[in-house]
Amino acid sequence: MHPRCRFLAGLALLATCGLSFAATVVRDPWWKHASILEIYPRSYADSNGDGTGDLDGITAHLDDVSRLGVDTIWLTPMYPSPQVDFGYDIADYRSVDPRYGTLADMDRLIAQAHRRHIHVLLDMVLNHTSDKHPWFMASAASRDNPKADWYVWNDGLDAASPGVTPLQKRNVHDGKVPPNNWQSMFGGSAWTWVPARKQFYYHRFYAQQPDLNWRNPAVEKAMFDAMRFWLDRGVDGFRLDAISTLFEDPQLRNDPERGGTNPFGDPNLDYRYSDKLPEVHDVMRRLRAMVDTYPGDRVLVGETYEPTTANLVPWYGRHNDELQLPMDLLPGFGWGARFDARWFRQHLQGAQTQLKGERTLLVFDNHDNPRSIDRFGDGTHDVARARIVAALLLTNRGVAMTYYGAPIGMTTSTPTRKEDVRDPVGITGWPKEKGRDGERTPMQWNAGPQAGFSSNPDTWLPVAANYRTVNVASELADPSSLLQWYRKLLALRRDNAALRDGAMTFVDTSNPDVLTYVREGETPVLVAMNFSGEPRPLASGQTGHDIHTLAASDASLARATTLDGTTLPPYSVWLVSFQR
Repeated sequence: MHPRCRFLAGLALLATCGLSFAATVVRDPWWKHASILEIYPRSYADSNGDGTGDLDGITAHLDDVSRLGVDTIWLTPMYPSPQVDFGYDIADYRSVDPRYGTLADMDRLIAQAHRRHIHVLLDMVLNHTSDKHPWFMASAASRDNPKADWYVWNDGLDAASPGVTPLQKRNVHDGKVPPNNWQSMFGGSAWTWVPARKQFYYHRFYAQQPDLNWRNPAVEKAMFDAMRFWLDRGVDGFRLDAISTLFEDPQLRNDPERGGTNPFGDPNLDYRYSDKLPEVHDVMRRLRAMVDTYPGDRVLVGETYEPTTANLVPWYGRHNDELQLPMDLLPGFGWGARFDARWFRQHLQGAQTQLKGERTLLVFDNHDNPRSIDRFGDGTHDVARARIVAALLLTNRGVAMTYYGAPIGMTTSTPTRKEDVRDPVGITGWPKEKGRDGERTPMQWNAGPQAGFSSNPDTWLPVAANYRTVNVASELADPSSLLQWYRKLLALRRDNAALRDGAMTFVDTSNPDVLTYVREGETPVLVAMNFSGEPRPLASGQTGHDIHTLAASDASLARATTLDGTTLPPYSVWLVSFQR
């Protein structure tokens, strides 16, 4: 029985027994305690032998998801798409790309996940569509069709106009240049000319991803209706891609230059007029109101790259009426992110003190960045350091999101030759920017051919070379593996009251090498992590207690009987419960 059903059944039983409550029972929404696994469908499991992952492959591995211990999966886009940006260029919001299966396959995946008490989140791209979407093809055909103003169009400037930048001058058509210096995130101007309209359209990302005009109410209605289509089919919520970019300055003012150039050779810009405009919050409130009409605590997760923790606060909404879970990407991906106790202490403390009590959503791995085992590793102690990263993710007071392959220590396999690159980012930016293929290689299930991902030796990306030792089957058989460490921490996160609900109290806060905090509760849990390659004393401030080791990355810690005088081995993690 689903947890929601058990809860309601329990209330009904108490009522029939003549029992009543003095106060209303308050139940947290499921998402406040969620552990989320991001799945990249192309790379998770291939059920039909074509070398590309699909929905039936994901369904076939739902028991592996349950065995890992996560309770939610987020699927990156599986909609029909030309695959210019591997699904983030959507041509139909109400169907499934034939590469991945059918609507029936999607319905079966949702149903089978729910049978296992696994929630399903879909990626929703609200900012742009594919240029092959019928909406854009109609819009691009003329200036007087019903979809003419569904996208962001402009006549441009005369090429001889004062103040035209070199970037604009590279894009001259009929004597016109783009109206400003805005850039595509993937290099070059963010404006592309369409001869049929004799106008430029705006695209924050690839030219094949034209931005929708969210100042047109018809666009909002169409996109909300697309989301209703999936909510009606039972999805539990959405991860909203590039959500901060929905609106642009209506005056089309130039973004200020901030000096230097990016990997594509274009000037670095301060995206003051092309990102994070206040109107996006109006849309988020209306979207939240729509989603809240559905039962089951449906959730909105936002891709929110922010420079400070405090900058996340507006995304929750003044009255908790926007995103439930804006992603806190700063600790894992922020400028200067490093394997350092002080770095993580600063940002974990910030999440406790600067978010006005809201839940943080911590992320260390995703499909757009090299894997954390490489970013935080040193080439020698990578797995030991990965255990610490897992502890940071799974013992903090917040929602945890990981990425397929991270729990087994899959590494980034960046192409070494331009001709092997599949990601257009790498094709355009090579050699400074090698693209995102390295973090998207096929899932490593076992030591067999193609790591058990596919029966086809010609997989869409090559399987990483270390698959014979780094794979699910091998690590399930090894009690000391990284996978078993993840499983232990996820089980504790689910079942231990302090780790599930307790506040975080940081101790020994000036220690440069050891990060220590207590998750409060009737039986508190102390979490201590040594970021150093040398033994370090534990200064917990919790002396004289009887202790019980819940998890230890080093056998010597598991044998300890007291916190007093304990020394943490290099790169070690220790979780201890104690009575106050």
